[in-house]
Amino acid sequence: MAEVVIYSSEFCGYCMRAKSLLSRKGVVYRDIDLGVEPARRAEMVERAGGRTTVPQIFINGRHVGGCDDLYALERDGGLDALLAVAS
Repeated sequence: MAEVVIYSSEFCGYCMRAKSLLSRKGVVYRDIDLGVEPARRAEMVERAGGRTTVPQIFINGRHVGGCDDLYALERDGGLDALLAVAS
């Protein structure tokens, strides 16, 4: 199974939607809650090429983007292929 990391915050509706999609697909992901670990925001911004909003999602180290990007990948049929590749 792919390694999935999501940077999020507790009261973010987009974060909840992204996690919900991943959970429905049975994906185990590592959630980095920036409310609990605010020092990791700089790490997220660097990894995400300057993007500062949450969620920021990575699959096998590849930056997928935010919630809308994740849903677009699913809609276009590319998400399952990314998730099938082991890290």
